[in-house]
Amino acid sequence: MLKRENYLSRIRGFYDSDLIKILVGIRRCGKSVILNQIIDEIKEKNVSDDHIIWINFEYIEYEHLKDYKELNRYIKEKIIDKDKYYLFLDEIQKVDKFEEVINSIRASVKNVSIFITGSNSKLLSQELSTVLSGRYVLFNIYPLSYKEFIQLTNKNSNSEESFWNFVKWGGLPNRCEFNSEINIKDYLHSVFDSIILRDVVDRLGLKDTILFDLLLQYVVDTTGREFSAENVIKFLKQEGKSVSTETLYIYLDALCKALIIKKIYRYDIHGKTILKTLNKYYMTDLGIAQIKNNNFEINKGFALENVIYNELLIRGYDLYIGKTKDGEVDFIAVKEGKKEYYQVCYMLNSNTVINREFSAFDSIDDNYPKYVLSLDKENFSRNGIIHKNIIDWLLEK
Repeated sequence: MLKRENYLSRIRGFYDSDLIKILVGIRRCGKSVILNQIIDEIKEKNVSDDHIIWINFEYIEYEHLKDYKELNRYIKEKIIDKDKYYLFLDEIQKVDKFEEVINSIRASVKNVSIFITGSNSKLLSQELSTVLSGRYVLFNIYPLSYKEFIQLTNKNSNSEESFWNFVKWGGLPNRCEFNSEINIKDYLHSVFDSIILRDVVDRLGLKDTILFDLLLQYVVDTTGREFSAENVIKFLKQEGKSVSTETLYIYLDALCKALIIKKIYRYDIHGKTILKTLNKYYMTDLGIAQIKNNNFEINKGFALENVIYNELLIRGYDLYIGKTKDGEVDFIAVKEGKKEYYQVCYMLNSNTVINREFSAFDSIDDNYPKYVLSLDKENFSRNGIIHKNIIDWLLEK
């Protein structure tokens, strides 16, 4: 089993904290595995099994606990002494009013450390923030990074075959169990269908799954490009779906809430403001993108952008598209008050391409690091701008 140290190292300091630990990520990205690894580490501190309370709401054995009052009663009956208890609630979004249970346990039981996971952004909602009054710490869990994919599969990290396998089929851990593309596709379709049926149709009450499919197909086909509601409505009309702008954004928001896609805003580098228009969308997992892709070939340039976008999120950066006076920079990555700028390119295979990618930084006059990432093995670094091979960069510590 792959130990997901990138996440465990961030969570360990909170094992005994009274803050609610919330792990949020798309279905099947590995949240339950991380919970089990946390439990293993807690047991290494000689915590007895009866002081670890674990409930997975995808298991039928716990169906009766989806009633929030019953869940509250069940947990409190398990806590019978003053020693520390550890409570793990997996896929908690299946419980209506779960936030009231969490708040009740936190407020009334002082000797419990609470961990919860979920597969949609209800766990990020204003409602949850209000009920828990800021008494939580949130960890975004993502599909495998390329480095984790290599560790799990024991593939050759520098092999182009391994890399494009990752780009094409994504990083959901269980898909690595299959070698046949047919099996991988069947698995990814089952994951996607479960997301749409459970996290979108059932929870949000939006029932037009054909519209979801078409909308996601459009997002996949235009990944990394400016999003235009007008163009989407025209596309949907060609497919026999007449929708209003309001309906379009409701369904688009639902795809975001199900964590299938993520929105990235533009940042005006010179005006130093976040712009709410002309944003872009990227896929949380490229395997889901692949099964919704109508083209036979991967658009390598945009797929690589998506890989870099996901990797920067995994590394803990807040991301924006950089708007400059003359154009844009693919990504501004911000962490702990510091910035990094990134341009992503498939290959720097001509002077025209080289000049285009490096000149994107010309109007940025600060001293933060600036990177051009491509699959070239030759180093094209110049004028203080660092060029790196994408695969080497993904494998860095």
